[in-house]
Amino acid sequence: MKEQKLLDRTTLDPRVMVGKPVIAGTRLTVEYVLNLLAHGATFDE
Repeated sequence: MKEQKLLDRTTLDPRVMVGKPVIAGTRLTVEYVLNLLAHGATFDE
C-alpha cells in the first residue's frame, strides 16, 4: 500500500485517545494495530 494512502487513513485529534494516532473513524490506535501485527495477527484479521 502506498505511504500516502496509509497516512490518509490515520488521524490525530487531542479529544480522541489522548491525541494518539488512530485509524480514521475508529478508536483503534495505530500503536494497537501495530502491536497486533507484531504478535502474529494477519492483515485480514
